[in-house]
Amino acid sequence: MATSLGSNTYNRQNWEDSDFPILCQTCLGENPYIRMTKEKFGKECKICARPFTVFRWCPGVRMRFKKTEVCQTCSKMKNVCQTCLLDLEYGLPIQVRDTGLSVKDEVPRSDVNKEYYTQNMEREIANSDGTRPVGLLGKAPSSSDMLLKLARTTPYYKRNRPHICSFWVKGECKRGEECPYRHEKPTDPDDPLADQNIKDRFYGINDPVANKLLMRATTMPRLDIPEDKSITTLYIGGLGEDVTDSELRNHFYQFGEIRTITIVQRQQCAFIQFATRQGAETAAEKSFNKLIINGRRLNVKWGRSQAARGKEREKDGVTESGIRLEPVPGLPGALPPPPVSDEDASTNYFNLAPTSSSAVMNLGLPPPPGVAMPPPPGFGPPMFHTMDPMVPPMPPPMAMRPPGQVHYPSQDPQRMGAHASRHGGP
Repeated sequence: MATSLGSNTYNRQNWEDSDFPILCQTCLGENPYIRMTKEKFGKECKICARPFTVFRWCPGVRMRFKKTEVCQTCSKMKNVCQTCLLDLEYGLPIQVRDTGLSVKDEVPRSDVNKEYYTQNMEREIANSDGTRPVGLLGKAPSSSDMLLKLARTTPYYKRNRPHICSFWVKGECKRGEECPYRHEKPTDPDDPLADQNIKDRFYGINDPVANKLLMRATTMPRLDIPEDKSITTLYIGGLGEDVTDSELRNHFYQFGEIRTITIVQRQQCAFIQFATRQGAETAAEKSFNKLIINGRRLNVKWGRSQAARGKEREKDGVTESGIRLEPVPGLPGALPPPPVSDEDASTNYFNLAPTSSSAVMNLGLPPPPGVAMPPPPGFGPPMFHTMDPMVPPMPPPMAMRPPGQVHYPSQDPQRMGAHASRHGGP
């Protein structure tokens, strides 16, 4: 028979009297200066039915009041929060934690065996140093790949929101914005998450939240190893402003020799190049979706090969140093057309011989003495341009300019009326 407050007065020395609860960061709230009410032997534990000290507090503004639901002995047995009964290390339900660590629950269900088991666990907790869990959980491996992938790195304060206002659901709430409850549509009663039981969560059976997380673990993405064996670089994204070079080196040096670590603060990412391909593969396997530094889950991917990176940079107009080249105004968007052949030039330019200035122009050489340069198509006879001193000479074609030199019309000294002022013109 379960222990009651009135009948079990002879076993009062086993009742719990504590000064502060065992809480996770989500249940405690983001405000470090909160006020709690303490009620000594206020209620029975919902697991072992022994009286314990009940704490009650408000975790934040526009949030509901919360209180401890189980005693500290049951909390230490499972290493869970006294309010939400989620694991203190990973923030996951007990069923998910036990599945990842391959731990089988051993807490008895009957009242007599449960009380005897609880007394033995209290004795083991008193003899331990308090740094590691007790029972089978203390003998389990320290971590699991699945737990590291599913672990919550930041508090989920949305869980502390007020309950839904039942009067608003019926359309009878008259408080408006002053109502301390939520004015939202309630959850579908057929949704499995709407039916949660605190005892099922503690014993790790029939927990809908745990079933949802286990299904998510089976569909999580995987990191494929590239076929190019020359790739030994890993991309680390989501660094933020707190992760430093030394913190990345302290984590990745265990997988192999590191050649270089390059941090791009503007993109909040880093590139870690290993000396060997084996070290890079080991680091990618051990860190993908599991790397957490300073409370931030970092994104780990494989780098790209130098050939693929160079093609993308050329396509995007980016130099090797990472600088994007902007187009220069006034420059042609494409290369000039190829020079006209000798026969076409001789036909178009007054039947000049192949050895005349048209052929010389095609070869990119200056014309010999006495031979005039042919004009570009669309202009008058060549003698008009070669004999008239008032007409400025045309700029050399693109093929005759030295490499690296760009012609700008504003650099021509014969423009803007310079020739007219030299001859005394207006």
